[in-house]
Amino acid sequence: MGGRSAEREISLKTGQAVYAALIRKGYAATRIDVDVSLPRKLRARNVQLAFLALHGRGGEDGTVQGFLDVMGIPYTGSGVQASAMAMNKPVTKAFVRMQGVPVAPGVVMQRTGNRAIPKQLSWPLVVKPANEGSTVGVSVVRKPSQWTRALQQAFEHDQEVLVESFIDGREIAVSVLDGEALPSIEIVAPNAFYDYAAKYEKSETRYLCPAPLTQGQAQRVSALAVRAYQAIGCAGAARIDFRLNRSGRPVFLEINTIPGMTQRSLLPMSAAQAGIDYDSLTERILQSGLARQSSWRTTRARQGRV
Repeated sequence: MGGRSAEREISLKTGQAVYAALIRKGYAATRIDVDVSLPRKLRARNVQLAFLALHGRGGEDGTVQGFLDVMGIPYTGSGVQASAMAMNKPVTKAFVRMQGVPVAPGVVMQRTGNRAIPKQLSWPLVVKPANEGSTVGVSVVRKPSQWTRALQQAFEHDQEVLVESFIDGREIAVSVLDGEALPSIEIVAPNAFYDYAAKYEKSETRYLCPAPLTQGQAQRVSALAVRAYQAIGCAGAARIDFRLNRSGRPVFLEINTIPGMTQRSLLPMSAAQAGIDYDSLTERILQSGLARQSSWRTTRARQGRV
């Protein structure tokens, strides 16, 4: 947990909540704040499995997953490839679009490239870093005078920025656990934008679970969430975010391969609606990581590689 990304504080809260749940379940858990001494900490504490509560860069982008693979330590959640793909929003959009998942119109801009307002997109615009989570560095641009500041803010977090047409409508999140969709959640945020403050700081944000959708809409958004999860090759728990436009059509936004597990997080909320309490959810994620690693080792052994 922890690390040095822009999501460090949320990661620490997730890690502490997960740690407490594992202790209540009887596991010999230990908390590791990730820094350059991570290899020494893992060896000194004889870690048998890493429960990844490491949000943002270094945690969700495949970096720590690749490191743990090299060390031979199993871990929860998605592997290197899926993590790296899901962290990059333009790459994610390209892959899910190929599987028939609707996405918002958008363009990618480089720090050193042309910074003119994209004329092919309809207003308002959403400007976001290509490789960040928790809505860090994201702005809704409603008039041209806001463009330069929004772009500068996004480039403070990344070399690459994704600009999309803003989808006016409802915010819907679907958590997927081991390939199965949990009940969806509608987020009703102040100013109709679920930004960092609305997620973690503003108590007036409301969460409707299950989301008040028609049966057809609920089935459609769940099916699209699972399709996106499978398109990227996710494993364990993930959360897929959508906007439901004014005509009721779901439009994909992004995938989170290490969803938050704080008291305000959406994954535990969805799981509770499905009858899975917090501690049981934590244990299921843990066991999923163990089962996947066991399967991987069996396959490698048959190939004569371990």
